[in-house]
Formats: sequence, C-alpha cells, structure tokens
Amino acid sequence: MVRAEYNHLSKAVSYALRHAPWEYELELDDEGWAPVDQLVEALRRESELGAVTREDIMNMVKTSTKRRHELQGDRIRALYGHSLPGKLCKEQAVPPVFLYHGTARAALAAIQERGLQPMSRQFVHLSADEATAREVGFRKGRNLVLLRIHARQAADSGVRFYIGNEHVWLTDMVPAAWIEVLA
Repeated sequence: MVRAEYNHLSKAVSYALRHAPWEYELELDDEGWAPVDQLVEALRRESELGAVTREDIMNMVKTSTKRRHELQGDRIRALYGHSLPGKLCKEQAVPPVFLYHGTARAALAAIQERGLQPMSRQFVHLSADEATAREVGFRKGRNLVLLRIHARQAADSGVRFYIGNEHVWLTDMVPAAWIEVLA
C-alpha cells in the first residue's frame, strides 16, 4: 500500500473500532481490543479496501504520524475518539501541569458555564501542547478559542485523567474552575 492508501485504511479502521464495530461484526473487549485477523476479514468484507492484509494493518499503525491505534500481540484497538455506548476501561494517569483544548468560540459560553463535556464521545480530548490544540480547534471553525486546562490542580481535586497517546489526554469532564481562556 502507498501512503494515501494507509490514510484511507486508518480512517476505515478508526470508524470500525471507535464508532461502529457491530457494522463489521467485531467483538471489542472492555478495553476496546479486537482480534487483528477479525478486523482484516471485516475490512475485506465490509469496505472498498479490497485485499487488505494483516501486514497492511501493522504497517499502517507503525508508520502513522498520528498515533490513533495500538497493536498488542494479535489484538488492535483505537486509542481514543470512541463514541460507543458504555465506557471503555482506561488506566488513570497523573497529567502534566497544563493541557490544552481548542474549540469554536461559539462554544465558549457553554464551556465557561458547564465546563468541558465529552459531547458525542466517551471522553473529553485534551492536547499536550498548544500547537496540537490549535490544529484540532481549527477543524471546528476558523473562529478559534484556545483553552488552558490546569490539569494537575484538577487531578488533585479528583478529576480523572487518562493517556490517549503522547499528544492526547482524556478525561470524563473538566469543571469550568480549571479552565483558562488563552485566546
């Protein structure tokens, strides 16, 4: 497969593991893992990818610039972004002092009132750095607001944080008290 095909494969795998495993007849465990061979068969059957192989999946995960998936033995899972009913089990971790969130300015009033909520996802997604938060925020529109989350203080007050990957942190929600508007 060439780079563009890996990008297409990554999107198909993300959809199957994050949002609709039942459409692919995949069985995810409590941590979101599925057998790689089951995923390969499902993608061959249910997508336009055709003759995708186990090696294609492994190369896609290994060469991805955005770490969205994880392989462990004969299993694969999406690291974050799930909209499945019920929560996946995540291991709690101590966050850095600050995390960041970029979003549309139109959402600011609701965030300042109710804090950051997961909306249609299982978790609130936070970025480890401002640049990533800006990039993510611009996907929601050009009128961006950048938020700094006082993550360590929030964790000390009982807010749980989980590692998504080296750039993404997850939490159930962030109370407004721990959110600072940067721009």
